[in-house]
Amino acid sequence: MPSADSSNYSFELLLRAYIDCRKNKRNTASALAFEQDLERNLWQLHEELTEGSYAPGKSICFVITRPKPREVWAADFRDRIVHHLLHNRLAPYFHARFIADSCACIPGRGTLYAAERLEAKVRSITQNWSRPAYYLKCDLENFFVRIDKRILMGLLAPHIDDPWWLWLAEVIMFHDPRQNYELRGNARLIERVPPHKRLASQPGHIGMAIGNLPSQFGANVYLDVLDQFAKHVLHCRHFIRYVDDFVLLHESPDWLNAAKEKMEAVLQDRLHARLNPKKTVLQPIARGIDFVGQVVKPWHRTLRRRTFHEAICRVYEVDDDDLFATANSYFGLFRQASHSHHDRAELTNLLRRRGHCVKTNLTKTYRRSA
Repeated sequence: MPSADSSNYSFELLLRAYIDCRKNKRNTASALAFEQDLERNLWQLHEELTEGSYAPGKSICFVITRPKPREVWAADFRDRIVHHLLHNRLAPYFHARFIADSCACIPGRGTLYAAERLEAKVRSITQNWSRPAYYLKCDLENFFVRIDKRILMGLLAPHIDDPWWLWLAEVIMFHDPRQNYELRGNARLIERVPPHKRLASQPGHIGMAIGNLPSQFGANVYLDVLDQFAKHVLHCRHFIRYVDDFVLLHESPDWLNAAKEKMEAVLQDRLHARLNPKKTVLQPIARGIDFVGQVVKPWHRTLRRRTFHEAICRVYEVDDDDLFATANSYFGLFRQASHSHHDRAELTNLLRRRGHCVKTNLTKTYRRSA
């Protein structure tokens, strides 16, 4: 095991990782348990990292059903701190290498960034909707459960020059949460997840857990191979990717078909991944492009209809105690679409029927007075 003494690791870096980790997880049970004796727990974690005896602990597995059943794996708060420690070390270097059209889990490049960037590309290639053009939209089949960790480490290792950080990356990336986990929620829901989408159906070196920071970061490193191929080999000016969904724009549908075949070959040969034929779409841009929950149409962006109806159903069913937070989160989502006034008005009418007041510009709701 490489020594941490010769690396750039320090307790201050671990403390920074803890502060980053607790921003969104401070009220979880594992975070509260860790913070009951914060100083001792942090120092013990620091010693384990320094000595090389650190090993990830128990994970939590649960199933979500919307928009479709899938497994989600959550690491213990203690392990999440280590995830942030590694991410803080590696992410700045890799983020600088990523193309500007790589989105998701990169600061400043969320769904709004992706939607606006795609809209700008559409207006560019169609010259403000005055010329016809086509789009190719693709999705990778069972992406996270098919990631080959050996390939991922092969992409990471050449850019990690410190042996201790390389050791930590291997410990985290090759960790198999199925060896030590607790199933939360309704155990029967796991049966609704198709076998080919379950992590348990894959060999130990295949698949990464949805829900952890290393999986999100690793996905971008993994698919940077595709990004670089699209930009520097296919010379596709109008390409954008959000996690495993990506869109190419071109004046010729034949060029897009040829590009798809070349990308399929690269994905199979270099990443052992493949496109989902059921989610591969080649159509004129004028029909609208469904991407990151929005539909880009001539001169406007609207919310995807399925997303809108799910939001309305959720607000209709949610308990009064959770209505304020749920409704405002959906107002934030709706506002990302440039033409969302009608959708926000529908949400407002529902909230008013439930006794809530809404700001006059339909951007947020207020708590009900006791």
